[in-house]
Amino acid sequence: MNVGELVYSGQLLVAIPLALLAGLISFASPCVLPLVPGYLAYVSGVTAPATDLQGQRRNIRRMVAGVFLFIAGFSVVFVLYGAAFGAIGAWLIQWQELITVILGFVVIAMGLVFIGQFGFFQRTAKLKIAPTTGLAGAPLLGVVFGLGWTPCMGPTLTAILSLSIDTASPWRGALLGFAYCLGLGIPFVFLALGLGWATGSVAFLKRHIRAINIFGGVLLIVMGVLMVTGLWTAWIYQLQAVISNFVPSL
Repeated sequence: MNVGELVYSGQLLVAIPLALLAGLISFASPCVLPLVPGYLAYVSGVTAPATDLQGQRRNIRRMVAGVFLFIAGFSVVFVLYGAAFGAIGAWLIQWQELITVILGFVVIAMGLVFIGQFGFFQRTAKLKIAPTTGLAGAPLLGVVFGLGWTPCMGPTLTAILSLSIDTASPWRGALLGFAYCLGLGIPFVFLALGLGWATGSVAFLKRHIRAINIFGGVLLIVMGVLMVTGLWTAWIYQLQAVISNFVPSL
C-alpha cells in the first residue's frame, strides 16, 4: 500500500488534519508554551544573543539544527506510540465497534481534563534525566520530552492514539503519530528561524492560553461524542464510499 492509498482511505483523510491540529494544541498547552524559550536555548546551547550579524546567523543555524534534532527525538517516541496502538487495533478489529465506543468515553474524559476538570490528572510527571545542553543532547531531550509528556499534552495525544487503534494498522498509526509530531514541531522551527510573526503568534497564544485550552477540550469532547454515538464510524464509511467511487476527470 503506497502513501496515497494510506491517506485516502477515509479514516486518515479525516484523522491526519485532526492529528496536526492536536499537535498544535499541545504546543499551545501550559506544559509546553511557557517553556519554549528554555527548550530553544537548551537544544542549541545558545544562552546569549549575538551582537553582530554573522553571530546572529550562526546562532539561528545552530538553533534550527538543535530544534530538528529535538523534533527527531520526540518523533521517534510518538511515531512508535502510533504504530504500537495501530498494531493493537489490528488485533482488536473484531471488537471494533465496542472499542470505538470505549475509546470515545476516554476521549471525552481527556477533553474534560484538558479544560481543567479532574485536578488529580493535572499533576506534572517528568523523567529525572538531564541531557547535555546543545546539539549533542537535543535528540535525547526530545526522547525525554516524548516519554515524560505531562497530562496537559496527554489528552490530545490520547485522542490521536485512539484514532490509531481505530485504523487497525501499525503503518497508519505511525502516520498519525508523525502528523501529530508535525503539528507539535513546526512552531518550534518557525521560532528557531527567528521569524517575527512567529514570536508575535506565541505572545498571542500566551495571552489566550485559557481559551485555547477550552477550545481543545471542546474539540476532544465533540470527537468523543461522535465515537460513542457511532456517528464517527458512519461518517468514515460514507467518506470511504465517496472516495472509492471518485473517478478523476483526467
